[in-house]
Amino acid sequence: MPTLLDTYLENRKRIQPNDANNYETAHGGIVMKAMDEVGAMSAMRFAGETCVTAGVDDLSFRQPIPVGEVARIVAFVYDAGRTSVRVRIRADREDPRTGEQERTTESCFTFVAVDDEGDPTRVPELRVESDRGRRLRDEALEAEESAKGGN
Repeated sequence: MPTLLDTYLENRKRIQPNDANNYETAHGGIVMKAMDEVGAMSAMRFAGETCVTAGVDDLSFRQPIPVGEVARIVAFVYDAGRTSVRVRIRADREDPRTGEQERTTESCFTFVAVDDEGDPTRVPELRVESDRGRRLRDEALEAEESAKGGN
């Protein structure tokens, strides 16, 4: 059984002019696509199967990512059902010269594991074995609960 930290992935994408909107910041769809891709990889690492996006919770863009800066995407599995996988995904803007970061977007995505025929298939049980893993899971569950409550 995989652990939460086995699913922790981080990726970066430098925002280029062709990724930008009229305000010379990352187009929201570009950020969401990057989040979806890293989230799916995290879910697949956990499930050991292809995973497809089933839902996205409360995706809000708090800060823009200007052209020339980096979108840093972090994803990890924090909960699992019979065939579904819940992944916490965060995006930060990062200055490539200094490494300074600021949170721009965060959400919980639900993925479903599918077999070769595209039918839902069982996923393993998630293990959380470290203090860091427990902190990450607790933060994700708290954010999920907060989003349900409308806070």
